[in-house]
Amino acid sequence: MRKAIVNGIVWTATGEKPKAQTVIIEGNLIKEVGDNLPISDDTAVVDAKGCWVTPGFIDVHTHLGVHTQDIGGDGHDFNETVNPCTPEVRAIDAINPFDSGFADARKAGITTVQVLPGSANVIGGETCVIKTVGYTVDEMIVQAPSAMKAALGENPKRVYGAKGKSPATRMGVAAVLRQELMKAQDYAIKKRQGKIEFRDLGMEQLIPVVEGTLPMRVHVHRADDIITMLRIANEFSIQMTLEHVTEGHLVAKELAESGFRFTIGPTFSARSKQELAHKSWETVQCFAAKEVPFSITTDHPVVPIEHLITTASHALKYGISEEKMMEAITIRAAEHLQLESRLGTIEVEKDADIVIWTGAPLAAGTSVKQTFINGAAVYTNDGLFT
Repeated sequence: MRKAIVNGIVWTATGEKPKAQTVIIEGNLIKEVGDNLPISDDTAVVDAKGCWVTPGFIDVHTHLGVHTQDIGGDGHDFNETVNPCTPEVRAIDAINPFDSGFADARKAGITTVQVLPGSANVIGGETCVIKTVGYTVDEMIVQAPSAMKAALGENPKRVYGAKGKSPATRMGVAAVLRQELMKAQDYAIKKRQGKIEFRDLGMEQLIPVVEGTLPMRVHVHRADDIITMLRIANEFSIQMTLEHVTEGHLVAKELAESGFRFTIGPTFSARSKQELAHKSWETVQCFAAKEVPFSITTDHPVVPIEHLITTASHALKYGISEEKMMEAITIRAAEHLQLESRLGTIEVEKDADIVIWTGAPLAAGTSVKQTFINGAAVYTNDGLFT
């Protein structure tokens, strides 16, 4: 069915200023965007008068579905804490589509999330990108795998040091990561030579990482861990994004020159451990000022998914432009995931993930009126169809 969203102020995330436009949806794609577009009789009209229309928001770093809220410890399926490196596991195999966090996301205008294993392990397993609606994971998938999760710092130190195992220090964390990447390089060589007798699932899933076709998403907070990971990435010529970068403002020059992308947050969380001691809004301020590419995250459930918009709104108090923060959860987030050809803007032939807001999205008091995913209305808080 064709739909036309009319009379709304459309912010496309393409660099254009918000303006009155019509958006035509056909099936799961955006078909037309423009002024005074003709609307056929068989088109369902959505009147967005007085409202803003934006791309669906994207949270690039969540544990939605693998850390199911509402059910306590039984929903903790995000850390396989039996070995410091578990590249063989996949987040996609643990996602619970009935986690109520998905409904919370839709109500908050979040249409796409990346779901990652946790950060207890140096290598934690494959990540995936999914839409926030569906009854099976298979129908929600945008990209699987989307990356391989890794982590430096306190988390793997704490988990394995407490067991009397390596890694127990930052030296150990870096060494374990290097060793596993070397094993994957050796395995890839043997496979090309036809010398593999028994396949190893973890090594099979690390081959795209060491061959540079699948990125790592690396949990780092402290500045020294950030620089260590830049060093390792250069040693092994791997693709990566750095996640959290709590002390990124302390090494912003190095990050700006690195060519990598970064996600900041969750800035609303407590300083619950030593490596969060310097957590502040200065990271976002600094990245915005120095043109370091960034997105922001809730790290759900660390901060509930519906507060992605709260985080973006709060950042305005620190002198960051509304446009910059909106981009951080739309087009920059899509670029972070290498999915900008499908997501992040309102443009022809992109996925029809669109949100109608009661006003400017980052303004106090604004709420979602309707959320569309793949062209279908998945949340409505009043009747908009005419």
